[in-house]
Amino acid sequence: MRVIVNIVTIFPEFFASPLAVSLVGTARRDGILDVRIIDLREHGLGEHRQVDDAPYGGGAGMVMMVEPLAAVLEPLAATRRILLTPAGHPLDQGALDRWSSLDAITIVCGRYEGVDERVAAHYIDEEVSLGDYVLLGGEVGALAIVEGVARLLPGVVGNPDSVASESFRDGLLEEPQYTRPSEFAGHTVPEVLLSGDHGRIAAWRREQRLERTRERRPDLAAEIAERAEEG
Repeated sequence: MRVIVNIVTIFPEFFASPLAVSLVGTARRDGILDVRIIDLREHGLGEHRQVDDAPYGGGAGMVMMVEPLAAVLEPLAATRRILLTPAGHPLDQGALDRWSSLDAITIVCGRYEGVDERVAAHYIDEEVSLGDYVLLGGEVGALAIVEGVARLLPGVVGNPDSVASESFRDGLLEEPQYTRPSEFAGHTVPEVLLSGDHGRIAAWRREQRLERTRERRPDLAAEIAERAEEG
C-alpha cells in the first residue's frame, strides 16, 4: 500500500529536513509514503508570482488569493483536500485513521490572515486545526498530519501492536510506561509490572488508562461515560 500526500505551501524548503529523517524518511525511501511538495508561488499571478492580497472591507494583514489555489486544487479534486486553519475541526486520531486508508490526500498550508473563503467553499473537503491557538502558518500542522498518517501505514512501525494500543485508540490516554532499571534514585517501578502475571498487568494498565484520562482529560472521560450510557 502506498499513500500520496500533496502539500501546498509557499515555503517548500520548510519540509526538506523533517521529511528526510526517522520513520517518515524511511517510509518515503521504501515507497510506502509519497510526499509531493507543491510550491504555490509557481501558480502565483503576474511577474512577482503574487499569492496574497489585501482583504475586501479593510483590516490588517493579507489574504491568500483564490486564483493560485484553485489552479493547484482543481486538478487534485480526486484527492481528499484538507485546509489547515484555526477555524477548522480539531485534528484527532479518527481523522488520521480515515486519511491513512485513502490513496491520496492534499494538505493546504494557510498563511497570513487566512485564505479566501471561496477556496474553502469550493476547493476544500475538510478544514482542520491543530488546536485553539494560532501559528504563523499551516506547515507545522502539515508535518503533524504526515507523521500521524505515516505511522499507521503497514510496514512503517516495526511493532504494529504499539499502534493498536496507543493513546486515543480506545478514547483513553495511554498508561504510564517504565523500563530498566527497576529502581533509580529510590524511585521504583510498580510491583505489578514485575510480577509476570499478565492478567494483573492488563487490569492495572486498564485502570491506569481510566485514571489518567479522568485526571488529565475529563472531556474524554465524559464522552466515554456518555457512550456507555447510550450503549
